[in-house]
Amino acid sequence: MYGLVYAVVSSGSGFYAYAMQLVSSYGVLAVFILMALEGSSLPIPSEVVLPLAGGLVAANPSAFNFWVVLAAAIMGSTVGLAVDYYIGYFIGKDIVYKHLNLFRVKKSTLDNFDEWFDRNRIAVVFLSRFIPVFRTVMSIPAGFARMDKKAFFAYSIAGTCIWDIALMAIGFYTVNSTTTPSSAIFAMTIAGVMVLAVYLIYKYSKVHSRRNK
Repeated sequence: MYGLVYAVVSSGSGFYAYAMQLVSSYGVLAVFILMALEGSSLPIPSEVVLPLAGGLVAANPSAFNFWVVLAAAIMGSTVGLAVDYYIGYFIGKDIVYKHLNLFRVKKSTLDNFDEWFDRNRIAVVFLSRFIPVFRTVMSIPAGFARMDKKAFFAYSIAGTCIWDIALMAIGFYTVNSTTTPSSAIFAMTIAGVMVLAVYLIYKYSKVHSRRNK
């Protein structure tokens, strides 16, 4: 798990130069579009885009305002996660059940995941926003489960705000620092994974004790 997270966080070296060119040329619009694409599960790493945006704000404050860029990032992320949520919501999980062979998923596995997600949907939607890869794809099962829209967007946006602020701040404050953005992001990601793991263990223990009683 640690290796996977670190690989995701450290990836994107080829994308970095391209993202820098886009953000430098198109500013807030580029941040909005890139984060919307990332939020809709396309392979656009926010772990590259947001620290880069924060770094450009620090390097050129006359051209970039931190809070305006942050607002564009949050709005872009919200648009992206809404796309995934409504894809799951309107298509429905029945299509997955009909084509299990295509998705290479066993029905028992899908049933177990549905049951697990239904029990922990709020915590998963909120805490998964701090875990690369999972932070975007979890919007689709939320749509499949027809999760209450107000709860989904409230907890998703709350987690997204924290993640976006943290990543932009990392880029802003580490421009001339010996602390690399990747190591700071890695530490933050692991913290999110640990919090989610503790919550799920607590829930499992609680359910298990009730069954024993």
